[in-house]
Amino acid sequence: MGLLNFLKSPDINEGVEDFRATQGAVLLDVRNPDEYAAGHVPGSVNLPLPMIAEAAERVPDKSTPLFVYCLSGGRSSSAISALEAMGYTNLTNIGGIRAWRGEIEKNT
Repeated sequence: MGLLNFLKSPDINEGVEDFRATQGAVLLDVRNPDEYAAGHVPGSVNLPLPMIAEAAERVPDKSTPLFVYCLSGGRSSSAISALEAMGYTNLTNIGGIRAWRGEIEKNT
């Protein structure tokens, strides 16, 4: 069973539920600004992957729970690696918004 759990892709629906249940957590969308404006999970903060080094300005406490998503899970995985290298300790890759079954917020 452990191997199957290891192979299981992150589920953004479960991840957002966990985010909402975690006090002080931040939901990071690492897609580009145009993608974010077209539709994102309500309550998320846009920090595009190429700008991930700016995380310390937005989230100075490196123990803050960060839940990270993108379109399909690839960029969020890269963001997690970069954030770990920056010293962040409470990170969860919740995958891609493609699988999101909840409400979508759009910037107008």
